[in-house]
Amino acid sequence: MNQMNRQEKIIALIGETGEGSIQEFAKLFKVSEMTVRRDLDSLAAQGRVIRTHGGAALAGRVSFEFDFLKRKKQNQREKESIARRAAELVQDGQSVMLDSGTTPLAVARALRGKKGVTVITTSLPIASELQYQEDLRILLLGGYLRSGAPDMEGALTESNLEQLRADIAFLGADGIDRKGQAYNASLSVGRMLTKMAASAAEVYVVADPSKLGRTALTRYGNITQWSGLITSRSADKALLAALRRNGVRILTA
Repeated sequence: MNQMNRQEKIIALIGETGEGSIQEFAKLFKVSEMTVRRDLDSLAAQGRVIRTHGGAALAGRVSFEFDFLKRKKQNQREKESIARRAAELVQDGQSVMLDSGTTPLAVARALRGKKGVTVITTSLPIASELQYQEDLRILLLGGYLRSGAPDMEGALTESNLEQLRADIAFLGADGIDRKGQAYNASLSVGRMLTKMAASAAEVYVVADPSKLGRTALTRYGNITQWSGLITSRSADKALLAALRRNGVRILTA
């Protein structure tokens, strides 16, 4: 593979994940790390990537998505399995509401291949991920761009939610306690999650096992009042048992 083809492949790979490391590219292309550094330096000079410690990220995304991308990589395998289980619940032609978390982003990816589905979201990464999927329609809710995060918030966003009705919603959580209370670290996001839940016929919380048994700043609802929790089968069995005893329906992936 020549230099030009290798650099185009690097751009494509970074486009899929948001960033990439020198070590990963050197191993993939069977070249030295110095060669990869030269490739990244060349792409950075063209304004196509921004160099990060140990790698690079897409130039247009790094300024506000860096922390989001880092969180997206955490427990990625569990998130992908949860997303596939969630997508099984979606029928062609339905409307699906997704919040701005990294697990709902995985759900968005898993919806590829569905027919006539409308995705309603506050998340710029979800809108970007699905914008070229011809069989899906994307409704990006308006509002202010949230400081330090690639999603929308504010009175306009909340007003839009009050006018909508989705068939099913998949909401993330920063914490879920043993009683099934779902939490978020942001007051404004927590308020929107409450409105999203009120705007959907079915509501599932999608959360990897690291979120179970934890709390965060604001409580946005109780899963016992909704359709259920989708998590990984690797979750702590005692925590799952406690949630079931308290009335939470659990689907494992």
